[in-house]
Amino acid sequence: MIKKVLYFPLIAGLMLSIGSCSVFEDKKANTKSGTSQQQKSKKGPKPYTKVITKSAKTDEGLFKVHHVDQKYYYEIPDSLFNREMLMVTRIAKTAKGIGFGGGKQNEQVLRWQKKGDRVNLRVVSHEISAADSLPVHEAVVNSNFEPILYSFKVEAYKKDSVSNNTVIEVTDLFNKDVKAIGLQQSRRGSYKISRLDGSRSYIDTIRSYPKNIEVRHVKTYNAGKPPSNSSNGSISLEFSNSMILLDKEPMQRRYFDQRVGWFTSRQTDYGLEDHKSKTVEYLDRWRLEVKDEDIEKFKKGELVEPKKQIVYYIDRATPKKWRKYIKQGIEDWQVAFEAAGFKNAIIAKNPPSVEEDPDWSPEDARYSVVRYLASPIPNANGPHVSDPRSGEIIESDINWYHNVMTLLKNWFFVQTAAINPDAQKMNFDDEVMGRLIRFVSSHEVGHTLGLPHNMGSSVAYKVEDLRDPEFTKKYGTAPSIMDYARFNYIAQPGDGDVALMPNIGPYDKYSINWGYRPILGKTAKEEKEILDQWILEKAGDPKYRFGKQQIGGLIDPSSQTEDLGDDSMLASEYGIKNLKRIVPNLTKWTAEDGKNYDDLDQMYNQVLSQFNRYMGHVTANIGGVYEYYKTYDQEGAVYVHTPRDKQIRAMQFLDKQLFDTPEWLLDHEIFNKIESDGHLDRLKSYHERTINNLLDFGRFARMMENEEMNDDAYTPIEMMEDLRSSLFKELRRGQEISRTRRNLQRVYISRMGELMTEKQSSLPARYRSYISRSNIDVENSDIRALVRGELVTLQRDLKTAARRTRDTMTQYHINDAIERIEMILNPNGK
Repeated sequence: MIKKVLYFPLIAGLMLSIGSCSVFEDKKANTKSGTSQQQKSKKGPKPYTKVITKSAKTDEGLFKVHHVDQKYYYEIPDSLFNREMLMVTRIAKTAKGIGFGGGKQNEQVLRWQKKGDRVNLRVVSHEISAADSLPVHEAVVNSNFEPILYSFKVEAYKKDSVSNNTVIEVTDLFNKDVKAIGLQQSRRGSYKISRLDGSRSYIDTIRSYPKNIEVRHVKTYNAGKPPSNSSNGSISLEFSNSMILLDKEPMQRRYFDQRVGWFTSRQTDYGLEDHKSKTVEYLDRWRLEVKDEDIEKFKKGELVEPKKQIVYYIDRATPKKWRKYIKQGIEDWQVAFEAAGFKNAIIAKNPPSVEEDPDWSPEDARYSVVRYLASPIPNANGPHVSDPRSGEIIESDINWYHNVMTLLKNWFFVQTAAINPDAQKMNFDDEVMGRLIRFVSSHEVGHTLGLPHNMGSSVAYKVEDLRDPEFTKKYGTAPSIMDYARFNYIAQPGDGDVALMPNIGPYDKYSINWGYRPILGKTAKEEKEILDQWILEKAGDPKYRFGKQQIGGLIDPSSQTEDLGDDSMLASEYGIKNLKRIVPNLTKWTAEDGKNYDDLDQMYNQVLSQFNRYMGHVTANIGGVYEYYKTYDQEGAVYVHTPRDKQIRAMQFLDKQLFDTPEWLLDHEIFNKIESDGHLDRLKSYHERTINNLLDFGRFARMMENEEMNDDAYTPIEMMEDLRSSLFKELRRGQEISRTRRNLQRVYISRMGELMTEKQSSLPARYRSYISRSNIDVENSDIRALVRGELVTLQRDLKTAARRTRDTMTQYHINDAIERIEMILNPNGK
């Protein structure tokens, strides 16, 4: 390090003395090279006033931004070279089918670096690190060379009493096709983009603020497959680029613990005493700090306001009648921050009007905004932008798609209409819809605070408690609003005034306290012991358990989406009772003079979807494994197989509610208004989904391991025997087999054929870290032997039944089933 300190000034001084000598050279000595020297000087920096002329329009801020004759210049103070800045690229304006306004395209840390008479814009990575005081730091630097995003020549220098400034022209940075600050590569492929059309691309505005620079630029791409306006053969979008100066001293990290769910940033640290590189994970969270004058109050347990509040603005495009509900959803989180010691930590505001501030923009990185998007997508989401060095959330935008209200209406109708008159119609009163909007607003704000989905929350409450008005008014319908525990489908008519949805619950308050409460006078490492103690205080209480969202497959039946209560079978039974009350009323509740039957069709399909959710909730218990995050200082297993009796009850539920034809769903008074045909195939598709889900390779793997380890396991053989007995019960009784049951039995035989020939699909490497799946070598497992044995037994039973049946169609079906099985067992006809 000493060599470096001495070395660079010496080199700089040497260059200065060489350059100075030419000033005193004889003019005659330069005669021969005069022309080349003039050409060289023209290529080098010019006098400041030759570049930034009197006609320049200058915007003061982080950098001075000059607009001169259709060109844009940045004037960069020496003090800001090598400072880290976060660049966020978003779509600001778009056309139909091409993303949405506010959609983030890229996020990267940049560094402006001067090299002679050039300025390089470099991309900084924080994926690997080591303390600069350690010898290994040099190796980390050498392995983390920063690529150059763009290189600029220096146009001029300006030296004054305050600072030395460097002027560069940035027009081409935004006019040319620099992919890192334009359209995502994945979208380029989808639209078959060939190139950027420079004649139809331009910079709209560049504005400089004290800590950020905001750029708006329009880009037009030639596209072979534009999603709209296809006759143009191109797409045009307006992008916004926010460049934000990061603090010299990052916020103190708070280290992640998987027992409390959180969005995180991470680094591979080579400087730890672990005899290996180690990934260090830390929370993404807002910087909430106690004011110096309030520290003693905070220590005494008094609520204090933070130095800087979390402020969300409501997009100007938001319909006025919904704004107050979105605001309420934001400020609902105040109770959680009070648990962390802060009052008024999070507030919602209206933005300034166009008259008050015509330059106000929701893309401006200084503002966190609930964006209202004119999009048919029925959804909302809450992304955020964070400092990768510390996890500090810098700003966040909640994207609110217009059609999320359709989604809310459908859920609220199908899950509560049986007990709730407010939901028994197609157009809800504004107050009812407003309450639903508030609910979704709260959920999405939770994401922007750093909280992921907690799918393990809703099982904390007993099913019967969700029918209790007193209990639900006090605790809501789940301990966390971050679960997908939508509305109370369990409550029955006559239960009284039960709560219909969750609020900010016990888990939400606990997690915000754990992530945000300042621990004064402690380093990040010293905090860990205290944070661990906070977790242990709540350990074993299901209200404070975190269960991750499972993507790609369900292993843990207690961390499912859309479920309620601690018993899937009982909860789903109550849910089906309510669906049975809704179906006979669908025509009446969707009716409106002069309208066709589209709403009836839509809501009937919502009933089917809800019914299918119940089947999934129950199936997950068979071969399920609970996951309880624990550390060495906690007793008990992390992974626990679902109890045998619960798995048997799940099989019995499927037999009763799905495999025995659910006649209540086959309402011909509905069918004759919405379709000419299709209900048989529709029911078959639901049978097929559950059969394929049940006979899943991963489920077999878990059941076989459970059988190997536990004497009281529900074994694969038992499950297969129970399933065969359920699906083919007519064979024992000599009964006629109905058409819906014949379809069901063919679905089963087809799946058994797949189990005999297919292998478990391989997962691409990029998905392995977050896809939930149990893996098995199918070919060399017991699966094929088990399936073969079941098919042999079924074929024998079919042959016996064929001699007894008197119904012609049943006879044909049995003979066909025998042949199908034969083709599976002996595909070569031997």
